[in-house]
Parts: sequence; C-alpha cells; structure tokens
Amino acid sequence: MTYPVLIIGGGLSGLITGIELAKAGLKVLLIERKNYPHHKVCGEYVSNEVRPYLQKLGLDLKKLGVAEITSFRFTSPQGHILDSPLKMGGFGISRYLFDDQLYQLARGAGVEFCLNTTVSQIQWQDDHFKVVTSGGKEFTAEVVVGAYGKRTRLDRELNRDFMEKTSPYMGVKYHIRYDFPKDTIALHNFKNGYCGMSAIEHDKYCLCYLTERSNVKEYGSIPEMERHIMARNPHIYSILREADFIYDNPEVINEVSFAPKKAVVDHVLMAGDAAGLITPLCGNGMAMAIHGGWIVAQEIIHYFQNHRNRQRLEINYTHRWQSQFSTRLWVGRNVQRLFGSEQLSEFALHFFGLLPPVLRMVIRSTHGKPFHG
Repeated sequence: MTYPVLIIGGGLSGLITGIELAKAGLKVLLIERKNYPHHKVCGEYVSNEVRPYLQKLGLDLKKLGVAEITSFRFTSPQGHILDSPLKMGGFGISRYLFDDQLYQLARGAGVEFCLNTTVSQIQWQDDHFKVVTSGGKEFTAEVVVGAYGKRTRLDRELNRDFMEKTSPYMGVKYHIRYDFPKDTIALHNFKNGYCGMSAIEHDKYCLCYLTERSNVKEYGSIPEMERHIMARNPHIYSILREADFIYDNPEVINEVSFAPKKAVVDHVLMAGDAAGLITPLCGNGMAMAIHGGWIVAQEIIHYFQNHRNRQRLEINYTHRWQSQFSTRLWVGRNVQRLFGSEQLSEFALHFFGLLPPVLRMVIRSTHGKPFHG
C-alpha cells in the first residue's frame, strides 16, 4: 500500500506528528512495535511549556489525574539536599496513560495504525521510500518520519554515526507508592548514575534511573546493584526499603546514547529521541518530543500544500529543529558531566547551593517557552 506519509514509532513525537498530519487532511500510516497501552522507560515528567498545546488538542489533564510539580530536589551520593523552585513547573503522567490517550486522539483524527509490527528495512529509491516490516509487509511512502525512540536496529540500517560507539548507559524504571511530596521532582545521585523520582497519576510515583552497565556487571543483577551501589545514597536507601513496588520486574533499556544526532538521515525526518536525547537531569525529553512532533508535522504539511520540494523540506526542518533544541541538548550534555561522579556531584550541589541563580539559569536553559501550537 502507498501512503503520502509513514511514521515509524508511536511514542509521543510519532503520535503528535500523526495527529497534526491527519487533521490537515493527509493520509498517514503509523507503525508501532507494541500495542497500546504499554510501559516505557521514561522519567514521566512533562514541562508545562507544552500544557497549552495539549489542552488545545483536547486533553483534560486534570481529569487524567496528573501530578502538579513545582519544585526540584537534588541530592548528592552522601545524601546532602538542595531544593529549588521550578518557575515554569510541570506535571507527572505515566507513559502507559499518556501515550494511550494520544493514541485515541490519533485514531479519532484518522491516523491508520499497524501495531505489534517492527520495521526491518527502509529503502530510498526513485524519490520515494519502500518500508519493509519483519513480517514481510511492504509499504511505499513519499515522506517517512523516524520517531522510534532512543536506539534501534534501524539506526544501524541507516549507518547513523552514534551507532559506531557503544554507550555504557542503561535505563531502568519502576512505578512505586511512597511517602514523598507530590509537587517535587527529585534527582538522587549515586556512583556512575542518577535516579529521578516524581509523582504521576493515581497516587503513584515514577522511579527511573540511569546507570552504567558496569555497575550491574559488578554485582551480577539489577537488585544487587541497587542494594550495593544506589543504596549508598540514604534517600535511595529509604525508597528501596520503604516503597511499595507496583511491579516486580522493572522496564529496562540498554545502550542509551546522548551523542549528537542528525535531524535528517537518508531523507528520513527524525523526531523525538531519534533526533536527539536530552539528559535526565533536565527532565524535559517528553516536552521536547511533543514540540518536535508538531514541528516536523508543520514542515510536512507545508511540503504537500505548497512546494513539494524535498530538499527544502529537509533544510527547513533541520533548521527549525536545531534552532529550537540544539542549545538545550548541548547544555544537558555538558551539565551531565557533573553527575554520576561522587566527587563532582558533591561539588555541584555545594556550588549550586552557594549560587542558586546559577542553578535556576541551568534549569531555565533546558526549558522552552510556552507552546500553543
């Protein structure tokens, strides 16, 4: 079958892209490797910069029971605490609920879905794409959007630069119940990693951490690593000892890469984490994915309604993506160097404690302006 636009990946950026394109009257196919709803490794905090846009789409965040977050807490491996207000603030919502709500909106807008399906190959030929799934289905499309997340086999298929180096990072996520302020997002540091926690819907909390695989290898399993390394931070120790873990086995993702990425690869327009991943310290990846999905959709709509010039489409999208997100990603990568090291984390907490305006400046530089769409 042939489609004007085919989207690979049904996370936040893919769903937003599909919704906007379908609303503009374009026929869209979205291929997603899972069904809805499903869990994902994610910090599950959304900056309020995209709240006006989500409300415009018709999402009733209050009705969904999101947690309103207005404060940031940073702890060092030794347990020292630094608190700071979040001027813009945000809200907590699980990907299990959030993605499913956007999926329902996308279906209502007319997006076609091919679920429980993995794309194995993308071929560019004669100014169009042939997309092949692992099950042998073939589709053709004039425009393809890659919104498939942090790292997949497709990245190797497309010979993306960051795939040449292995990443030491792995991400782990739980949902828990715990006694902690619902208006605060916390970032707890430990050796070779950091752990974020914030409230989501239904009195639950998202506990999500990034660590190096060497930590797990040293102790043989994730639970043993948590007990021997992460629990050295007294705040994490309390969580591991006192929290009610809603599911026993966490969601896990390996080889999380924060290396710079290109927004267009072999004519595929990349969106969301496939275009660039911000460090968890900044807690802003979900908002960036939403905004990025809107941007790529606007450029595709302009392409079909006006010039039908692929080179202009790729240049315009790359420029808009970089102008909107490149500085935020650069700040995130550089600030990340202060964390994961026990000594540098202690230094950073002391430094930011002495100069609170600097911490607020860092937080502000990783957030965008309110976005209405």
